[in-house]
Amino acid sequence: MGKSKQIGNHNSTRKKSIGKTWKTKNYTKHLDQIHADMKPSAAAKLLKQEVDYDVTGSAQHYCLHCARYFVDLKALKEHFKTKVHKKRIKRLKEEPYIQAEADRAAGMGSYIPHKTVEVKTQEVEEKMD
Repeated sequence: MGKSKQIGNHNSTRKKSIGKTWKTKNYTKHLDQIHADMKPSAAAKLLKQEVDYDVTGSAQHYCLHCARYFVDLKALKEHFKTKVHKKRIKRLKEEPYIQAEADRAAGMGSYIPHKTVEVKTQEVEEKMD
């Protein structure tokens, strides 16, 4: 069949494994973590962050629902119109599952279907400097 194109990855302690790189490349927060961030106290902290030059856009333009930072306000507003953001909003409308609900579905109590949560796109303040 021929030789593999990947050369020199066996027994290497210096290199990061390719599988781990692929798994963590597009990592985003899970929906239950975002629901925790959407609580008013946590949301206020995330939307009013201090200036951090190590983060994209100095941590001033953050999409709460997608858990992403943006370079400027224009990019954030354009993101609100994208299909990715709209799909995330739709998925966040379902309340996160809890262990009690899983037990009820398995027959350990009467089943109550999960509720929906009202989720709206965050308000954006335009600063006049």
